Amino acid sequence: MASRSRFNPDRWAIALIVTAALAIAGWRWLVAHPEHNPWAPLRLSDRVGWATASKLAHLRDEPAECRAFLTRSGIAFTALPPVGEGACRRADRVTALPDMRSGLVLRPAGAQASCAVNAALALWLRHSVQPAARDLLRTRVVAIEHLGTSNCRRIGGGAKGAWSQHATGNAIDVAGFVLADGRRVSVLRDWSRPVPEADFLRAVRNGACKVFATTLSPEYNAAHRDHLHLDQAARHGFGVCR
Repeated sequence: MASRSRFNPDRWAIALIVTAALAIAGWRWLVAHPEHNPWAPLRLSDRVGWATASKLAHLRDEPAECRAFLTRSGIAFTALPPVGEGACRRADRVTALPDMRSGLVLRPAGAQASCAVNAALALWLRHSVQPAARDLLRTRVVAIEHLGTSNCRRIGGGAKGAWSQHATGNAIDVAGFVLADGRRVSVLRDWSRPVPEADFLRAVRNGACKVFATTLSPEYNAAHRDHLHLDQAARHGFGVCR
């Protein structure tokens, strides 16, 4: 007959001590790395990490908290009243005011997008666009050229099918970048050329994938040959990056 294992209080005590030590060490690591800490508030200065996407998704669902993020990040904006009806109801409308310091300057000016799109734009500029411009082009971005944010239409522009994120202003189509030295980087012109601007465009596309729910580039299809489509669609799991 097999003997029963005896309860060993010393082993249990050691196991509890080790578990507690690991938990404390893990918590201290999360505190030191807020970009990976899902309980830490989103801050513009934090690097993009494991928890960034979920924090941005929370801001998408809580416009008031999103606007608080813009305020504490020093991003001036104008909040606009809701407009539209049905699938094209734009309940969350924010116009970010031009900020030459960060490069958050949209051309044409006055773009009306959801707060979550503006929050992601700010993070993208800080942690992807400006570092890529510095490292690959030896300058900085002073403005983003876009093709629009709001458009009451379905995906592909047809009469049927799912509604585009543009219908609610929850997207922006980026066509190019204006640089401090006077150059202009164009998605249409530069994406397929053997030039540093093409490397820059791919780097910022990859960076956008970390903060936007959807990132579509010229590699997706011909309809996106002249822009990067960026949106904050509600998704379960991983975002779309093409």
